[in-house]
Amino acid sequence: MTTVRANDDRGQAFPIYLTVVGGLLLLAFAYLAVGQAAANRNGAQTAADAAALAAAMDTRDQLADQWLTEVGEPKHWQDIFDGDVPVDPSCWRAHELAAQNEADVETCTPAGLLGYTVEVKTDRPVGESVIPGTEKQYATASATAVIEPMCTFDLPDEDVKEGEVKAAVLPSLKCKGKTWDLVPDDLTDLPQPQDLFDVHLADD
Repeated sequence: MTTVRANDDRGQAFPIYLTVVGGLLLLAFAYLAVGQAAANRNGAQTAADAAALAAAMDTRDQLADQWLTEVGEPKHWQDIFDGDVPVDPSCWRAHELAAQNEADVETCTPAGLLGYTVEVKTDRPVGESVIPGTEKQYATASATAVIEPMCTFDLPDEDVKEGEVKAAVLPSLKCKGKTWDLVPDDLTDLPQPQDLFDVHLADD
């Protein structure tokens, strides 16, 4: 009599056990889907950050090249540092870096004269999971990178008395704690692009 009751209890507990295990498995799969979505989102953000920085750095390098070309014309320097000079579009670099991070550039637009905003979408969806629709869900992200001029200078006094010949004078260039005293006849020690401009992601 007692044995029959014990077997009956075990028989009733088995469906409950299956229900609990099934619920735990479903919860585990749901957590996995959320983790996959988060990983995709992180990948998209990494791609957007890299793409925006790459575009900004390409423009930074163009501006630095222009400064080197115009180093003997200090009256043109401020326009270069402000980004108020013609440069070639740099979004091609955003596309390159996004592709290296398994994403496609959706939009790439200038953020003022000294920056780029890039939006990307991942190449791969989250994938099939217990959450409906994830097999067609792609992660997207955006980032803005800005170019910050690092240097200041004072234009030399151009007043020259009649009959005088004034030797060429270049301003001292002060860039984030370092000073370059530029000598027109000896322009061998010049700042690098990273000395002239800083490139970083804009704060949200």
